[in-house]
Amino acid sequence: MRVEKAKGTVTVYLEGELDHFSAQQIRRIMDHAIEESSIKSMILDMENMTFMDSSGIGVILGRYKQLRQRGGKMMVRKMNRQVEKVFRLSGMDQLIDII
Repeated sequence: MRVEKAKGTVTVYLEGELDHFSAQQIRRIMDHAIEESSIKSMILDMENMTFMDSSGIGVILGRYKQLRQRGGKMMVRKMNRQVEKVFRLSGMDQLIDII
């Protein structure tokens, strides 16, 4: 996983699986990126993410709420079909923009 910051936006490049086993580590990295700077938006690049389960949904929704409390927003991009299906079935597409 890679994190890039530029002009009030942080982009998180997710890779592999976002599941029960990886959720805690990914949560810590994303929280650190949010807390470390005064970012207003986060982009999750999911091009290299192969799987997401309910633990992944929880991680994303938690960070979405943190950003929203600061007046910021979250966006996602480059999801494969399986990840996008989980994303939409969970209703996250109603909260988070797909760009």
